[in-house]
Amino acid sequence: MGLERADDAGVYKISDDLAIIQTVDFFTPIVDDPYWFGQIAAANALSDIYAMGGTPKTAMNLVAFPISEMDISVLRQILQGGLDKMREADVVLVGGHSVEDSELKYGLAATGFIHPERVLMKGNLKLGDRLILTKPLGTGIINTAIKGGLASAEITERVTRLMATLNRDAAEVMQAFPVHACTDITGFGLLGHLAEMTVDSGLGVRLLSRDVPILPETLNYASMGLLPAGAYKNREFRECMVDFSPSVDHLVQDALFDPQTSGGLLICIAPDRADALLEALEKKGIKQAAIIGDVVPEPRERIVVE
Repeated sequence: MGLERADDAGVYKISDDLAIIQTVDFFTPIVDDPYWFGQIAAANALSDIYAMGGTPKTAMNLVAFPISEMDISVLRQILQGGLDKMREADVVLVGGHSVEDSELKYGLAATGFIHPERVLMKGNLKLGDRLILTKPLGTGIINTAIKGGLASAEITERVTRLMATLNRDAAEVMQAFPVHACTDITGFGLLGHLAEMTVDSGLGVRLLSRDVPILPETLNYASMGLLPAGAYKNREFRECMVDFSPSVDHLVQDALFDPQTSGGLLICIAPDRADALLEALEKKGIKQAAIIGDVVPEPRERIVVE
């Protein structure tokens, strides 16, 4: 599995019972604290392996650093944050590469293991499937408020810890269930990634906006115009596939297009197993997981938001 389909990672079959998953992700700082930036960047990079149903095993650091403009202690804190997150995930750091650059960037190239018959793809939707989201939305909007100095210390800490939280527990729970498809919600926002799942599926999706978990203060900040540039780009690119009910508030629409950093998993599972999966996620401590919609026959390859 590679460039022929827009999945979360590449998969290469080694033997009848082993395949490797490969992915890479890095970005510029989204929080001021370098240690937390390292944690978030590492969690975000590993997420694609969890979304494919696999277990991350090794990683390599990717660093761009303005050595003439920034103290080397900042880089040490970033790398320590990433290393601590990898240790939490039982991932071994095996190397990396750094370049001098005018803009700071950090992330990982990561490799995971999976049985070839257990690979989860985005586009394997089945009629009647329920959609379960494991983390609330709003990180893009709230990070914009943080940059503007408008977010409280409480919400800043909450969103920082949320972004640094691994999707490992959710991935481990779903491995015990007959999940049909999965992806993680990142830069394209919920609707953008859901659109990727819907394209060429021959099916449609009904999204219940009232059931989508959204971080506190997200809609308030959105009402102040604190939307990241990516939210506008996501809407421009994908709103042609989306039909909004007149009852869906425009601010909620903004949250559905909001680009996420290290967001949750979006899991598609048969309707008779959805409640059991949700209960298992809650028992694992994933308290804000929610059933947010289902797969429908019509309209084909469109998303209806109610």
